[in-house]
Amino acid sequence: MLQKKYIYIIIVLFFMSCTKDEENIPSYIKINEINLEDHQHTKNITDAWVYINDEIQGVYELPAQFPIINNGELEVRIKGGIKINGISSTRIAYPFYSSYIETKTLSANQITTINPTLNYLDSANIINEIELDIDSNNNSSISMTNLYENDTIKYSFGALIDSTLALELSSKEIENLPKSGAPVFLELDYKCNTEFLVGMYANNPQSVERKDLLLVNPKDEWNKIYINLTPIVSESINATSLSIFIRMEREFNITSNELSIKNIKLVYSN
Repeated sequence: MLQKKYIYIIIVLFFMSCTKDEENIPSYIKINEINLEDHQHTKNITDAWVYINDEIQGVYELPAQFPIINNGELEVRIKGGIKINGISSTRIAYPFYSSYIETKTLSANQITTINPTLNYLDSANIINEIELDIDSNNNSSISMTNLYENDTIKYSFGALIDSTLALELSSKEIENLPKSGAPVFLELDYKCNTEFLVGMYANNPQSVERKDLLLVNPKDEWNKIYINLTPIVSESINATSLSIFIRMEREFNITSNELSIKNIKLVYSN
C-alpha cells in the first residue's frame, strides 16, 4: 500500500513538472511587414510596436519574430513604427496610423504569423498631393518636369547643371495648422543624387521668416520619409500662414544634381 502511495506521488510530481515546464516555454509571433489598407498611400513602416493585453511587449524592427512568455488567449495590438526624419535613432509609433487589434490563441513553442493592415485615423487631416512650384524669387530659369502615367503625374523631376546654383520649390500658403505641440508631418517620396533641404517659411504680419529643418541624404532608389514639422509650426506663434519649401543646391563635383519627388502630403490633427 505504501509503495502504491509513493508511485502516485511520483506520477503527480511528474505531471506537475511537465505542466510547469510547458508554462515556461514561450510561444512566438512573426510579423513580416505592416501594410496600409489604402494602397494609394505609400508607406515606410519599419517597426512593429507590440502590446499584449494592453501592456507593451516591445518594439521590433521588421521583419521580426519574437517570443511571448504568456500563452493562451491574448489580445495583440500592433502599431506601425516609423523613423522620424529618416533617422534610425528617432523611432516612434506614427501618431496618424490606426492600431491593428486581434485576439490570438498562442501555444507553447508555436509560431503565429500576423499580417497587420493599418489605415489613417479618421481624426487625421490629410492634404494630398501638395503642389510645390518653382520659387520665382529664387529661380526663374529652372523648371520641374512632370512625368505622366495614364494622365496622372507619376513624379516630378528637376536638375541643376552648368553654373545654376540652386533649385527651390515652395508650396502655397497653408493656414490654420495646429500649434501647441500638436503633431504635423510632411510625407514625401523622393530619390536624388545630392542632398536637399526641407523647411518652412513663416509668413508673419510684417515679415517672412525662413526656417530650415532637415537635410535629406541622397538615395538612388525611391524612398519615403516622414518629416516632423511640429517644432517649426508650434514655434511660429505669430505666423498667419506657413509654406513648405524644398531647396537643392549645386554640387560641382558631379555633372548634374537631380531630384525626383512624388506623393507629397501634409498630415496633422487638431
